Amino acid sequence: MAKKIIAVTPLWDDEKESIWMLPGYMNGIRAAGAIPVMLPLHSGIEDAAEVFEMCDGLLLTGGHDVSPSLYNEEKKDACGAVCEARDTIELALYKKALERNKPVLGICRGIQLINVIQGGTLYQDLPTETLSETEHHMSPPYTDIAHYVNINRESALYDLIGTERLGVNSYHHQAIKTLGENLEAMAWSDDGLAEAVRHREKSFVWAFQWHPEFDFESNPVSRRIFDAFVNA
Repeated sequence: MAKKIIAVTPLWDDEKESIWMLPGYMNGIRAAGAIPVMLPLHSGIEDAAEVFEMCDGLLLTGGHDVSPSLYNEEKKDACGAVCEARDTIELALYKKALERNKPVLGICRGIQLINVIQGGTLYQDLPTETLSETEHHMSPPYTDIAHYVNINRESALYDLIGTERLGVNSYHHQAIKTLGENLEAMAWSDDGLAEAVRHREKSFVWAFQWHPEFDFESNPVSRRIFDAFVNA
């Protein structure tokens, strides 16, 4: 049986004006038995979409903040750098994935972008917009536990991992504020933030605020997430 091919959205380096990639995304997909392919960023939506047509699934990676303009807000001072090229390409590819019913996995920025495309909003900056004492922006090593999440027993995530309480790594300053349409929260942090979501009407559109790509080699839960994505 031929291996599945997974399209992976690239990260962008503003200083070097260059696309780049964290190896964990690619290696997590390889470990699950698929072939990762990094998509182009600046060659236009049509070219990226043509490459995506050859792929079986889409991985939306972390990186720049999602532009507040996508959820009809002005950019606040505490909001980080945005990348309009990523917003444009990833929005188009996500919608194409939904049309084709291709599996989607979103990580960090990925969960935030999915939520926004589905009509939700974000906290532009957790430290200045909330009173949370939960550690959401940890220091290395990113294989450690930053905080815990509570998993809905009725969710597909619980069916996959079989636990209601899970320690996760965390490296973000934006997060879901209002949940997007047709999204179901599968896990929450102790301060009430949605940490894992799925699309109710699609076979596999899952997204996580934490980072399974950093610890899939040592963490069986992270490995199962990649396996479930590729198997879908």
